[in-house]
Amino acid sequence: MTGFTVEFGKNGRRAESGDRLDAAAFHRNHQAIWAVLEKFLRGKTGDVVEAGSGTGQHVVFFARQTPGITWWPSDLNDNHLRSIAAWTAHEQLVNVRRPLRIDLSSPEWFTEASDGRGPGALLAVFCANVIHIAPWRVAEGLIAGAARYLRPDGRLFLYGPFRRDGRHTAPSNAAFDASLRDNDPEWGVRDVDEVVALAQRHGLRLTKIVDMPANNLILTFERHAG
Repeated sequence: MTGFTVEFGKNGRRAESGDRLDAAAFHRNHQAIWAVLEKFLRGKTGDVVEAGSGTGQHVVFFARQTPGITWWPSDLNDNHLRSIAAWTAHEQLVNVRRPLRIDLSSPEWFTEASDGRGPGALLAVFCANVIHIAPWRVAEGLIAGAARYLRPDGRLFLYGPFRRDGRHTAPSNAAFDASLRDNDPEWGVRDVDEVVALAQRHGLRLTKIVDMPANNLILTFERHAG
């Protein structure tokens, strides 16, 4: 199911050579995102999946900060998968695995890794700027998959624009939402409450909301106790 795929990097700067795409959003948000992720990831070991890695710039940046963590980037878009692989090769990082082709509309992410070379139970899942540019079934598959693969102490981090209590957090987000829905009626900025309700159905609970630059949020989920 490829209809929801959005290709990043086309409107930003092209990297110097090869297949590397350069998303302008990466340069704006990677430090702020890492400031949140590092509170949980710093000093830990294990496997982390980035769901919907886009250009691959975020995953190589995060991997440089966490040598004890094995990062598994993923995407569905062929150009993204090539860009992820190119950025990983360019940065010469040994703790970033080959990008996985994951269709997030299904919770069974690792069917292609059934040869035993895929990740183990996950320390974390990180997903940025995906569920608003995809049908709701992608959010369903993302959260169900995270619940399926996270280890007991694992976390799910969702970054992007969200509505709160049915309202947009800024006029720019309202305009963005309208443009998304004009492009595809199944797309749109999601409400925190509907994401939390979905997560609860899969045994995950919201533990933290962090306000981010440019009217974005990071939502953090963990397993229900007991």
